[in-house]
Amino acid sequence: MAERDSVSHFSELDDTSAAAYGQAVRLGRFDRAVIAERLGIPLRDVERAETVLHNLRLLQPMPGRREVLVPIGPDVAAADLVGDAERQIRELQQAVTSVRSTLISLLPTYFEGRRERNRLEAFDVINDADMVQSMIDEQRQKCRSEVLIVQPGGPRPAHALTTARGTAESMLSRGVRMRTIYQHTARSDLPTRAYVRDIVALGGEFRTCDELIDRMFIYDREVVFLPERSGGPDATPGAAIVREPVLVTFLCSVFEYMWNNGSPFTAESTKAPAVNDELKAAIVRLMVQGYKDEMVARRLGMSVRTCRRHIAEITEDLQATSRFQAGYNVAASQLLDLDRSAALGPG
Repeated sequence: MAERDSVSHFSELDDTSAAAYGQAVRLGRFDRAVIAERLGIPLRDVERAETVLHNLRLLQPMPGRREVLVPIGPDVAAADLVGDAERQIRELQQAVTSVRSTLISLLPTYFEGRRERNRLEAFDVINDADMVQSMIDEQRQKCRSEVLIVQPGGPRPAHALTTARGTAESMLSRGVRMRTIYQHTARSDLPTRAYVRDIVALGGEFRTCDELIDRMFIYDREVVFLPERSGGPDATPGAAIVREPVLVTFLCSVFEYMWNNGSPFTAESTKAPAVNDELKAAIVRLMVQGYKDEMVARRLGMSVRTCRRHIAEITEDLQATSRFQAGYNVAASQLLDLDRSAALGPG
């Protein structure tokens, strides 16, 4: 049976076989000699046609006389020929439907598990400051190509700069590109300027902005360290470590946006500069928005005392006797125009 099915699978109804079938229908049986004479073809061609028709179930033995082949209707032959295949197809379709339904029923379990797995793999929230520092040190040692740093809060503490200098020198010596963003207020700090000057000489890059969102370290565009602040200002300092590719890519874009809108910080000399125009513009903008001295200082990363000194200088430059009058006189100054042009970043 298997051999017959294999042969019939490759049998094709050609013109000679079709003509022989027509003659068999007219005769009521398949008579090789008569069909060869009527069609005017060699007997061997009729024999080949008989084999084709038999394989296609169009010829079947007459009951009681198996040596005589009689023609069968095409619809009956088709049912006989493909019946088993159709049954198998139906069984396969039922099996596929059953398997699909069984597997689809697991979708809620899959998505719930994936959400849990993504949460565990994408984020680690560490509340132990020593552990956070250990993980940062590990990433610094493993870093292969690039580190992106955002350091808000104005001037860096001297002890932090000492540690940062050794770390930066080590990474730059390995060919790691290092870019750091400070706030404008860091420009007036002599230790920070000295640090920037030394690291720039080794290939590091620095820019400053008037305001920064928060501290952020990005290593090889694969791992991001963010401050963990859900516990409030009095909570133990910690960090959220982000590894989820979509979020890491987004945070890298945030860095690039701040970098493109920042001003290069090269620290050519060790002399502390006077407050620059960009910082003045940032102070004026926050004053016009109604922020108190304390909030202006916090957002720009400086002490309240320093902020008030700058505000006094700005008020004097604007020939005003009060904060209100200073805000009014801003309309006649170019400070906010400067702020808007600076926001466009370098070309």
